[in-house]
Amino acid sequence: MLLSLLAAATQEAGNHLHFEDLGLRRGIDLGFFELRFYSLAYLAGIVLGYWHLTRMIKAPGSPMAQRHADDLFFYCTIGIILGGRLGYALFYSPDFYLFTHPLEFFKLWEGGMSFHGGVFGVLVAIAWVCRQGKISFLRTADYIAVNVPFGMLFGRLANFVNGELWGRPTDVSWAMIFPEDPTQLPRHPSQLYEAGLEGALLVVVMLLLFWKTRARWRPGLLVGVFTAGIALARFTVEFFREPDAQLAEFARSTGLSMGQWLTIPLILLGVAVAIRALTRPPLGSQSAQPAAA
Repeated sequence: MLLSLLAAATQEAGNHLHFEDLGLRRGIDLGFFELRFYSLAYLAGIVLGYWHLTRMIKAPGSPMAQRHADDLFFYCTIGIILGGRLGYALFYSPDFYLFTHPLEFFKLWEGGMSFHGGVFGVLVAIAWVCRQGKISFLRTADYIAVNVPFGMLFGRLANFVNGELWGRPTDVSWAMIFPEDPTQLPRHPSQLYEAGLEGALLVVVMLLLFWKTRARWRPGLLVGVFTAGIALARFTVEFFREPDAQLAEFARSTGLSMGQWLTIPLILLGVAVAIRALTRPPLGSQSAQPAAA
């Protein structure tokens, strides 16, 4: 829908769409502070995910109680921030800025979050809560996986509002020229592609699997589908996304971007976990062992 509107606006203008013509702002000016939409996007994703998780645990078969959901909300938030920033510094910052400009770590409103680092941070948080609460790690991960696409959707939309992480040069009718691009070439609005695939599509898939099927009774199926799905979406979009400037040579020399190389193991892992879940008897059957509650 959004891409069709962009294309229509471009055709009316008779040339490629300029990002600044959309009139988007990066945040809300409060006078003493600008509240960036990038920060609000993460907050919205976490809060919506927590709200939906509280609904999920009220459905039959939940591996956790409300107190576990509360703990997950707190520790996963920390895991997203720490893991995302550390992952960005490790994989996407050539000089590892934490050593040279450590205060940059806290400037979340300026972007610089790694999906892979965020996933690692969330997994550590889940492991900690499960260990402390003596609940099933795999089943808890299933429930968390259903809610992650909310944050991905809002985060990628915030990338677009920021006019960052634009795509490769193209001549498609909805191509856009971004003001901070030194080449001023029309490019794919790849942020919207990611919002659609990593966010909106996976939101629909994961919600349908949880609420309309018995996937939650097969430990590992939900997290396996999510892992393979989001990694495959990221791998696909990387063909349209401009590699980070500091990693452009890496992409040219290896044939794939850093993001694609990092997603290949996730695709294989997700498929393996999903197959394992489907080949084992579901919970509630006579041959299945009850999960920790």
